Amino acid sequence: MKKLSILLLLFFSFTGTAQQRTAVPIIFDTDIAPDYDDVGAMALLHAFADKGEARILATISSNAFETTVPTLSVLNAYFKRPDIPVGVVKADKPDKDCSQQWAQAIIAKYPHALQSNDQAVDAVKLYRKILAAQPDKSVTIVSVGFFTNLAGLLNSTADGYSLLDGKSLVKKKVKQLVSMAARIGEDGKTGYEFNVMVDAAATKKVFAEWPTPVIISGFEIGEKILTGIGLIHNEKIQNSPVKDAFSVALAKDSNTVGRNSWDETAVLVAVRGISPWFGSRKLNFDVEADGKNVLIPGEKFTYLTFRQTPAQIAIVIEDLMMHQPGRGSKN
Repeated sequence: MKKLSILLLLFFSFTGTAQQRTAVPIIFDTDIAPDYDDVGAMALLHAFADKGEARILATISSNAFETTVPTLSVLNAYFKRPDIPVGVVKADKPDKDCSQQWAQAIIAKYPHALQSNDQAVDAVKLYRKILAAQPDKSVTIVSVGFFTNLAGLLNSTADGYSLLDGKSLVKKKVKQLVSMAARIGEDGKTGYEFNVMVDAAATKKVFAEWPTPVIISGFEIGEKILTGIGLIHNEKIQNSPVKDAFSVALAKDSNTVGRNSWDETAVLVAVRGISPWFGSRKLNFDVEADGKNVLIPGEKFTYLTFRQTPAQIAIVIEDLMMHQPGRGSKN
């Protein structure tokens, strides 16, 4: 009887703690257009928000391509959060297109308040506005695109939102940065990765100067985690821009095995933590002029490794990707 009482006490203590867990405040920075794993990542983020595990402070594009802001607007509206602030890099580049036309397809089909990038806020200004209003050491930034906006934030100066410069504002308000970036090559030392290469100078600055803890999910992690096939064949899901984006892109790629889940891993870790899916090791990177990331001495970054198999992690991610917007969504 005494053992049963202790077990019940432990159970209710655990469930009580789980229920009291504070939603993770997240700014989501994406290059949403060249690839569609960003769509899967946004589906995870909104699923976590519906479950009370995340609070989406802003969705921001590091890509100047014309579909990026409308795509963010489509997905936020679909998940019943049309008022989430949307930012975009206010420059001509980076400008990486959507060659598979999945973004154009969902923009044409689904409602969205923001019809063009011109209607979104400057990315750095939005970062400063959002961060200045948050409690100290509270915000998790999830970066699954280029580092253009984050470098711009570090370079920013005092304004009407905060008297702090960018680096000081980040240090004061950000808890951690979780990024899909970089690659360890077959030689175990070097690699080329798209998010790092596109704006190599910005990446180099962020890697060198970012003042908070950083978790990195490297190319070789998401490369092995394949998702999307179960989503597009799920007949219970109808009129979903997430499903449509994957259906269009997988068909264009003649892909019957699933898309690499690079960006989804960053969202999963940002909200639920590294364990039990991943392990990690400490390392440090520099970025060369051509965008190659190279290992250098130091332990600045927490770099993900596999603990569970890619197939096991794929089940968790795809289940969250199939989340449908529910009543009483939280933000």
